[in-house]
Amino acid sequence: MAFIFVLSSISRLPALPAGLTDKSGHALLYCGLGALLVRARAGGWRRPVTRGIAVTAVVAATAYGVTDEIHQHFVPPRQSEPADVLADALGAAAAAGALYAYSRAAEAKRQRGCGAEAERRRGV
Repeated sequence: MAFIFVLSSISRLPALPAGLTDKSGHALLYCGLGALLVRARAGGWRRPVTRGIAVTAVVAATAYGVTDEIHQHFVPPRQSEPADVLADALGAAAAAGALYAYSRAAEAKRQRGCGAEAERRRGV
């Protein structure tokens, strides 16, 4: 969040790399923020991610995106754009959704492995 705040405080940002637009830059930054928020809410990188954790992370990142746009309004010649908040939300949602899906798949794999191990022990 501090990194995003500092970027928002710069009056004239350096040119973005080729192929990266303002909106994709927003989505990329907030994808990172969304991933960090999900992992923080889950309690670590290897902890399961629930739907509630993912949703909370997206809401928090989007709320921060709104405050970021308000902050930019006061940095000449920067301007606030609702489309930037949408890009922020989509980036955070992409990260949160991916981590949620990965967590669900890992849990299903773990449960299948536990079930197979139990059957093997019973001689099934």
